[in-house]
Amino acid sequence: MIDREFIKSVPKSDIHTHLDGSMRLSTLIELARERNVELPSYEAEGLKELVFKPEYKNLEEYLLGFRYTCAVLLDTEALQRVACELVEDSLRQGVRYMEVRFAPQLLAASGEDCVRALKAVSDGLAGAAARHNTTKAVSDGADMPFEWSIICCAMRNFRRGMSGYYDALLDVLPGMKHRELMSIASVEAVRVAVTARDRHGVPVTGFDLAGEESGYPAGHHFAAYEEAHRHFIRKTVHAGEAYGPESIYEAIARCHAERIGHGTFLFAAERIKNSAITDKAAFADALADYIATMRVTIEVCPTSNLQTIPELGGNMANHPVRRMVAYGIAVAVATDNTLVSHTDINRELALASEACELDMAGFRRLVLAGFKGGFYPGKYAAKRDFVRRAAQLFDKRAADFQSRVSVCGGKA
Repeated sequence: MIDREFIKSVPKSDIHTHLDGSMRLSTLIELARERNVELPSYEAEGLKELVFKPEYKNLEEYLLGFRYTCAVLLDTEALQRVACELVEDSLRQGVRYMEVRFAPQLLAASGEDCVRALKAVSDGLAGAAARHNTTKAVSDGADMPFEWSIICCAMRNFRRGMSGYYDALLDVLPGMKHRELMSIASVEAVRVAVTARDRHGVPVTGFDLAGEESGYPAGHHFAAYEEAHRHFIRKTVHAGEAYGPESIYEAIARCHAERIGHGTFLFAAERIKNSAITDKAAFADALADYIATMRVTIEVCPTSNLQTIPELGGNMANHPVRRMVAYGIAVAVATDNTLVSHTDINRELALASEACELDMAGFRRLVLAGFKGGFYPGKYAAKRDFVRRAAQLFDKRAADFQSRVSVCGGKA
């Protein structure tokens, strides 16, 4: 078992964290009061009991809290503040590389507003990062700088009332099939990301699909992923949360996914529906081996998986992360939503490392996988140097920890 204090001490990444699911509860309450947003309770304990629960029945219940967080993030001031606080909180947990994702179309009324939302989040992240990066510890080499980027999400599905943007789209294109509307919206999300990146210098490095997977396959968004591919935006897809291996295969083969969000049902051969696949177990095995061979990173978020997937029974022993690691798959542990899931990166790493029964070498690979799999905002050479710096700092903290253990007679 990896010591919890040691986990806290090492540099970490968090490459799957949703802005609107990771705000401070106190900030949500304050912003709601200021913006006249109705909450079920304006007390922290009340919200924990009614909305942000320790346990959820399923993904649908888990997602209910986002109606409140999104409602207070409709202006640039709130977005900037929440982004800044997210970095501050993550830095205290030892995170040194983070990718913050959100769907600007949920928080805006037009494409121009979406660009402004991306810019506001970028400003908030940059401000907090700059304060850390100018500290003496970083300049002296005792710590490493904090790097970050943004992943722009499209929604797998939307309906009237979710945002001004979606309402306007439904008004302009009445009678169009919903699948076609979803495709138009996701393509527009990519174009917004490209505009923010190329015209405003916002480090939008990735594109993703967020929201409920069941009933809304990635196939509705192929055109958006082609557009992202054409503009050299990196690609990840929430897949394998509700569907099985076929969904993950579709994400990789048709959406050019370089990473998979969650991928929890990767090995669930019984969920394969295609009758042409006669040996379902062999298909799942071949897919897992392909993912390992091609270094497709799987973003594993243990707590949220336990909260949203009833089949896991709330028990990490039922989670496939151990099998993923055994296959040699690059697994990057992440938080998903620190508010909604009541978690932080140190807790997530502890859950994963204990489930996998990792030794120090295995834990090192797990930690560095997030840095290596990140959609780093700079050139490859700069990313390589950054990953090397994370590895060196990890090794230094490991040596310091072992030294303390020795001095204390085996007890840190």
